[in-house]
Amino acid sequence: PPAAAAAPGSFPSTRAQRPALPFPCSERQRYPEETVNIVKSAFTGGLVGWLYGGLPAFQQARKAFIARSHGELFHNRADAVQSAHRAGLRSFIRYGWRWSWRVAAFVAIFNTVSTGLSVYRNKTTISNFASAGAFTGALFRMHLGLQGVAGGFVFGAAFGIPAGGLLMIMQKLAGETLQEKRNRERRELYEQKLADWQSRLSVTEVLGQTESNAQGRPETERARES
Repeated sequence: PPAAAAAPGSFPSTRAQRPALPFPCSERQRYPEETVNIVKSAFTGGLVGWLYGGLPAFQQARKAFIARSHGELFHNRADAVQSAHRAGLRSFIRYGWRWSWRVAAFVAIFNTVSTGLSVYRNKTTISNFASAGAFTGALFRMHLGLQGVAGGFVFGAAFGIPAGGLLMIMQKLAGETLQEKRNRERRELYEQKLADWQSRLSVTEVLGQTESNAQGRPETERARES
């Protein structure tokens, strides 16, 4: 195999060489870390969107219920408070959900595109996040026509630059970027697989030599008898 001729340190680093690896790079875990991060960020974005849209709606609905229920009769004060809370809770669920799925979808698409660009280019740059933001913004504003697409493109790019810069700073503070971690794990797995393959190859060579010696002994004995 091609890996047999390569030293453990000669790890293929270019994008054209990586698909030729004799083993998948995701054997160490069931799901790629990038996929897990996208799911986590989408869940977090959905939770933040729910709170962002639901809490103001809860307060407004509660105030509106109190304002329009001055002439109504309640069994006691607790009944009135519970009725106001129920009205606010309905608005919290309704408007929180509207914001939740939009924010979750935006974050998921943004991270998917930016991560895909980083993996394809094998480097993480601000341009990846700007492009991801522009694409996502344009996609969300597509229903408004060309003007909406242009506005979403500009807004998404403006959002992607600071968001990407913040993510890169957080990764730097952690001591290792996601790209560096991915390359390190891929290199370690490559070297481990190569060492295992060379170990099996050496065992095969020893067995083959032993078998050859065993077959050569009867021929030597026959030659002596003749």
